[in-house]
Amino acid sequence: MYFQLAWRNIWRNPRRTAVIMTAIIIGVWSMIFLNALMRGMESDMIKNSISTLTGHLQIHHKDYRNDPVIENSMYDTKALETALNKVLPPGAHRAARIRVNAIAGNARHTSGITLVGINPVPEAKTSFIGHAINQGRYLKPEDKYGVIVGQALLVKFETKIGRKLVLMSQDTDGNIASRAFRIIGTFKAEMQATEKQFAFVTITAARQMLKLEKGISEVSITLPDNIDADHVTTRLKAELGTDGYQIQTWRELLPIINAYLVIFDGFIFIWSFVVFIAMGFGIVNTTLMAVFERMREFGLLKALGMKPWWIIRDVLSESFLLLVMGMTIGNIMALLCVFALSGSGIDLSAFAAGAEFAGISKIIYPAVYAKDVLISNFVVIILGLLVSIYPAAKAARFTPVEALAQT
Repeated sequence: MYFQLAWRNIWRNPRRTAVIMTAIIIGVWSMIFLNALMRGMESDMIKNSISTLTGHLQIHHKDYRNDPVIENSMYDTKALETALNKVLPPGAHRAARIRVNAIAGNARHTSGITLVGINPVPEAKTSFIGHAINQGRYLKPEDKYGVIVGQALLVKFETKIGRKLVLMSQDTDGNIASRAFRIIGTFKAEMQATEKQFAFVTITAARQMLKLEKGISEVSITLPDNIDADHVTTRLKAELGTDGYQIQTWRELLPIINAYLVIFDGFIFIWSFVVFIAMGFGIVNTTLMAVFERMREFGLLKALGMKPWWIIRDVLSESFLLLVMGMTIGNIMALLCVFALSGSGIDLSAFAAGAEFAGISKIIYPAVYAKDVLISNFVVIILGLLVSIYPAAKAARFTPVEALAQT
């Protein structure tokens, strides 16, 4: 009976109903759609960070992170291989690398870079480099003098594929080692800073240049989506111990990205709070206006014996129906907007420099998380009913004498 009466009452003034439903629709739409944009940014940042040589977790010599020099390499990797074979789940990929600071130079330019020695086959399954080649070709295990550089570095050095590039770094004897490599390919990355930073050679060529024999700097591991990196890290620490190795997840390796995620969560909360406050004032004002317009009606109902609690339930039923209808339309609109942008995304090329500085991709693809949709709807329905209690209580306090005195 209450819902039947409420349904009839909310359509007694269609214009007022349209106004309050518009506020609810815009509020719900903006919360879900903005959350989807924020989650899309988060997802791209995490994906780019993990694929750019970080992985879900990494293993280093215990001193390498504090002092990433050639002396802090890992040499005896038998125990490490045994532990990895035992702990890593099916579908996980790993790649051993040599990573050292180096200087790249040609006849015109020199620049500091990071020299990365890789096993081409496993590396292609672990990081971005296997599918990022835009000119030339990818490394082969037999390439002794081939190097892959970023497109931005190629432009900066005013060179091209087929020309030589001299790489210099410190070897295990403490001497400066240099070697001429021929550029066989270039790669494109989400950020130009990545293209300018890394130069890739085979791990065999890096070992020969640096006199590293069988040593490696790190092992990077990527996991299937349903596997928790913290759980795998805990198991690896139990197998290997922490005396000779340092095992860290991507959150520990990339604290700035982790800080961004915390900031995004805070921004989402603040935005949802602001939207609800604006929407809540609209609900209260509109409902309160409707209550005062129906003062004679409520007074007559009380004179006929309706209890105050019944009047409160009647007003709350009207608010509930309005909230449900507004939420339904708002959800549909938000999901349609996300679907419309899921293919093309939002192009931030005009703000590429700012987006790159923040670690955000040039194109944002909204991502809808079920928990965000549920939380947004839950907050709207619960807090919407709470703010409707004041107008409902106001209606319940009208006495028949006060109500009948109104014209």
